[in-house]
Amino acid sequence: MKFIKLFVLAAALALTACKAPPTAAQMTTHASRDIYPAPEQAKADLATALKTAASTHKRILLVFGGNWCADCKVLDIYFHDQANRPLLEANFVLVHVNIGRMDANLDIAQKYGVPLEKGVPALAVLSQEGSLLYSQKSGQFEDMRSMASSEVTKFLMQWQPEQPCSTAMVNC
Repeated sequence: MKFIKLFVLAAALALTACKAPPTAAQMTTHASRDIYPAPEQAKADLATALKTAASTHKRILLVFGGNWCADCKVLDIYFHDQANRPLLEANFVLVHVNIGRMDANLDIAQKYGVPLEKGVPALAVLSQEGSLLYSQKSGQFEDMRSMASSEVTKFLMQWQPEQPCSTAMVNC
């Protein structure tokens, strides 16, 4: 009997760790909020992000999408949940690039190797100097509504900058 109780407890903890897709209430709240600024703002936002990243030693996370995109809104919900917000804020400068109705900022997507025809949201990661480290090639996050927040956590952890070694660190 003790084994069954432990198994049920472990299963419950595992389910909460994966985090279910956003609730209808979360989606309704986000539906009324514009995440992506006007398309013409993208180049200025990117220039500001490059300066910020250089001075803070963070990477730049470009998120291509639009305010019409439900999966883009789910990704934004996941960016701001308890597991991901601290990771995002500590390691990345976030730039939302509005692609309009697949007719805006195509030059930025092309520059960073993001094939928008594969779907949005689409992501690219830049170094603090602005060089491309990663670009999404196959629409990995285009079906965000059926993915768990833990997928975003894995992505952020994979692409966070390496922390410089200090004398306080034991295993450098």
